[in-house]
Amino acid sequence: MAKADPKSRDVKSLRPFLKLLKETRPPYGLLVLAITLSVISTLVSLVIPMFTKGLVDGFALSSISGLQIAGIAGAFIAQTIAAGVSVYLLNYAGQKMVAGLRERLWRKLLLLPVSYYNDSRTGESVSRMTNDTGIIKTLVSEHAASLFTGLISIVGSVSVLFYLNWKMTLVLFTVLPLSALILVPLGRMMYRISKGMQDETASFTANLSGVLSEIRLVKASGAEEREYESGRASIGRLLAFGIREGKVGAWISPLVSLVFMMLLVVIIGYGGMQVSSGALTAGELVAFILYLIQIVMPLTQLTTFFTQIQKAMGASERIMETLDHQEEHYEGKEAEDGGNLPITLANVVFGYKSEEPVLRDVSCEIRPGEVTAIVGPSGGGKTTLFGLLERFYEPLAGSIALGGTSINDFSLSSWRGSIGYVSQESPLLAGTVAENLTYGLDREISPEEMKRAAAMAYADAFIEELPNGYNTDVGERGVKLSGGQRQRIAIARALLRDPKILMLDEATSSLDSKSEAVVQKALSNLMRGRTTLVIAHRLSTVVNADQILFMEKGKITGRGKHEELLREHELYREFALQQLQVAGPDDAAGSDAAELDKREEDTGHGQNSGSGRRSAHPRVGGRLFEG
Repeated sequence: MAKADPKSRDVKSLRPFLKLLKETRPPYGLLVLAITLSVISTLVSLVIPMFTKGLVDGFALSSISGLQIAGIAGAFIAQTIAAGVSVYLLNYAGQKMVAGLRERLWRKLLLLPVSYYNDSRTGESVSRMTNDTGIIKTLVSEHAASLFTGLISIVGSVSVLFYLNWKMTLVLFTVLPLSALILVPLGRMMYRISKGMQDETASFTANLSGVLSEIRLVKASGAEEREYESGRASIGRLLAFGIREGKVGAWISPLVSLVFMMLLVVIIGYGGMQVSSGALTAGELVAFILYLIQIVMPLTQLTTFFTQIQKAMGASERIMETLDHQEEHYEGKEAEDGGNLPITLANVVFGYKSEEPVLRDVSCEIRPGEVTAIVGPSGGGKTTLFGLLERFYEPLAGSIALGGTSINDFSLSSWRGSIGYVSQESPLLAGTVAENLTYGLDREISPEEMKRAAAMAYADAFIEELPNGYNTDVGERGVKLSGGQRQRIAIARALLRDPKILMLDEATSSLDSKSEAVVQKALSNLMRGRTTLVIAHRLSTVVNADQILFMEKGKITGRGKHEELLREHELYREFALQQLQVAGPDDAAGSDAAELDKREEDTGHGQNSGSGRRSAHPRVGGRLFEG
């Protein structure tokens, strides 16, 4: 198979970078002004050796006119001012560009679907935001002008050298092509190394973020040594890339110095002979050497520029991969009647990978104002079903509709705004209790309204006992609060949202009996008058549900009330026998019911479970939902 042309490969690698620059909309006016000033500074520097030539050839202070001195001084001042202003403007333009790029990337990261984060580690996204954008900023603010000024300096110097002495100038071209043959391959090597280092840096950042965010798990598992070795290995790989980068850099700098010294020796030796023969003046030789410096120094800058642009190309590829990823679709009409219309799932198929379905032909109706419980073995697809209802994912086949209208026709903000979600983890952000209670709300919440919601969630008592009350910092991910306290704050937050549809995902499964009893009371307040979906492993919390869906292996294999499933669904009956110690479907023995009542009184499981519309202590066996 024919190898790709290196030039075409370089152009292809440059396209993402150029596209990114164009889409970032840099301040072109400032860039043009900054580069123009750099060019002016370079042009002035091309004139200075000619003044020096006249000075050396005159070789007497009496021959130097005041105009010459003023001209030299003016040239130096103009060059200094132009260069200084250019550096500032380039840095300003670079900072503006990277700020705009980070803003655009941050917006993109927030609009990307949940499926993107299933396949991408958080630390890699952080690396895109910080390291990769920083590389592009460095290129624009520190190296962009060197491309134009370097080329002008080289072309201008070579042109003047041809004017001064074309024979000596031709001698230069015996050395410069040789140096290019060496430096260009080194630049390509630097590109590959930089790309690998950026990948490894992103991976290392991802590992750091993951470990430090779960430091309690690390310590509880005694995994400090394991994580140390893993981090040490990543640091070692970064070190290897850094050493390789250093080796390439170690070749580039000495080679440039070698080229310069070779040229200097050749020019001084050959020029000295020209001066002694009278073919060249001493001033011309000095000017020749100064112009030589103005060729070699830009060559060094251009080498650094091409090294940096190789890094920027690698960074641009990764940033563009993120920016080109499909966003969530936010447009649509308002979902105004979410609590008054049924939610219908018809033949829904979904898998995180298309070839591995998690949900298979799921069909059901969630009736408005009622409690629908979803139970079944772990891995059956219950939480995945919630993810589809929240539109974190799109079904591969089938449809989900609200009152006959596909939920995809509603705007994401209005659809998710009509849903209150309380999960087992009850995630909180670093900040105060008040900030977490009002998180995501687009309206002002008065202190009285906040306290009223906290009271309904049975959270007001413990909040007021905190050192600063509602202004107490909860720590990263809410670590300063207990599980029950986090759960009640999540419930209060849902109450403030006033959702039409309520989704509870194992909301009490990780709590002790005392906390569960309080949270169950809070949930009863939250569920009142709302369409409610409940995922539960413990049947004691959902036996009062209006409808129970039994899911296993991605399918709904049973539906109905508790007594119906107890009678007709073998696996549900097995679950009930294990958890509730109930009698069989044909045995209405009251002793088992009494035993269950006593068990619920001891554990607190029976307090305010279900929708709050029926007895907290369901009778199982022959007389269900009595009270």
